Amino acid sequence: MKTVTLPPYAPTLIESTRSIGYTLESAIADIVDNSVSASASFTDIFFFPIGEAYIAILDNGEGMDAVEIETAMRYGSQNPNNKRAANDLGRFGLGLKTASLSQCRTLTVASKQGIHIEARRWDIDHVAKTGDWSLIILDTEEELSTIPRIEKLRKYESGTLVVWQNLDRLKVGEMDFNRSMGKKMDAVRAHLSLVFHRYISGEPGLKRMQIRMNDKFVESADPFLSKRNTQVMSDEIMDIDGSRVVVRAHILPHISNLSADEIALLGGKEDLRRSQGFYVYRNKRLLVWGTWFHMMRQGELSKLARVQVDIPNALDSLWTLDIKKSTAMPPEVVRNNLISVIERLAEQSKRTWVFRGKKETSDSIIHIWNRFKGKQGGHYYAINRDHPLVEILTDTSPQIKHNVEALLSAIETGIPLNQLYLDLTSEKRVENDSETTAQEVEATLKALLDQLPTEDMRKSLLDKLEVSDPFVNYPKIIERYNTGGAANGRN
Repeated sequence: MKTVTLPPYAPTLIESTRSIGYTLESAIADIVDNSVSASASFTDIFFFPIGEAYIAILDNGEGMDAVEIETAMRYGSQNPNNKRAANDLGRFGLGLKTASLSQCRTLTVASKQGIHIEARRWDIDHVAKTGDWSLIILDTEEELSTIPRIEKLRKYESGTLVVWQNLDRLKVGEMDFNRSMGKKMDAVRAHLSLVFHRYISGEPGLKRMQIRMNDKFVESADPFLSKRNTQVMSDEIMDIDGSRVVVRAHILPHISNLSADEIALLGGKEDLRRSQGFYVYRNKRLLVWGTWFHMMRQGELSKLARVQVDIPNALDSLWTLDIKKSTAMPPEVVRNNLISVIERLAEQSKRTWVFRGKKETSDSIIHIWNRFKGKQGGHYYAINRDHPLVEILTDTSPQIKHNVEALLSAIETGIPLNQLYLDLTSEKRVENDSETTAQEVEATLKALLDQLPTEDMRKSLLDKLEVSDPFVNYPKIIERYNTGGAANGRN
């Protein structure tokens, strides 16, 4: 059997791999992945859009020696099927080169261990001129001094500096590159704050990494609002080929209970619906988000649902992870397990929108509204005639009781259900959905007690109100009126 060695023609392959499909955000995130893998505690990103424009990414990781840096600059430097360290965010051994050269024509990598700095450069124009895989070695002090931000690398015991120059792809079609670069970097900041939010916040079990852009810290953008009253379902743990996949479902608070800053952190009101779905993390780095993987439609009533899926890098092949690490598809064994999670989550999210936090008559609290099953399989709502606020009116004359019943029936049959549904599923706050204040509750309570002539009647009413909406949420007020003084409703 005859064979012939056909290495790829360098100029053609390098130009072709520039079009894999990286955005500026995903390209920079790919470089930051290397900082994580190098156990860096910080990554600095500098962008300089004036004159000889450049983007530089510097970390204080372990650094590389001459052999390691040339391996890192080689196309296909690692076998994607090889077992990797738990904190390794790489995959194909292509990211450093393809991500960088998708945005620029000159990629320089300088790395330091101890007192020695090694530097290598891919220059697409030089490769085209030589027609070969000619990697440039920068080894003189004069050559090193031409690398932007090299003085910052010198200050650290170890670290790596990645510099992009000749930013041809970023300049295409731009009339004002300085201004457009600022906008693009704002998008990069938002992307990094989400993709690396677990590293930035220093989640337990992870080495915290600070990210700065032009000396300004990138804040963590937690898509689950973990520090708020987000509902969290029990973890689902799957064992696949000896590796664990952990699924944790979240239901965000209703948008009317979120601050403007929290809504902005979630991407704004317009992105709330598009951001529902799975959030797939590989070694705690966010890969894919805002998709149900065709297992469920994105709907208004599920817009608060977020499902965190943690996968290890040992399962990369099963999840069909792409070079950009921006797409991943769960294997069938995972999809089958996720379906049951989705069904429970969708119902819980629907309740958060439609029946916010109120229990449905199966508890010991006396609610103002009761929910019943209808004869044709649907549901209907009725005002609770046993609520103390209703009883105090109906326990008078038969005529008043009749009038109150007529009024309640008219309210129940006149609910504008269609418009109410549209309002509840819109992004705008339904203003009369806010909680009753303590002052309003106390004023109502005092007015009710003042109408009752005897202490026994007041005590009976207080006993009922302490388990009734909305008074059940204010036990201290009920207790104060139950212990004498102002509690008897008289000043």
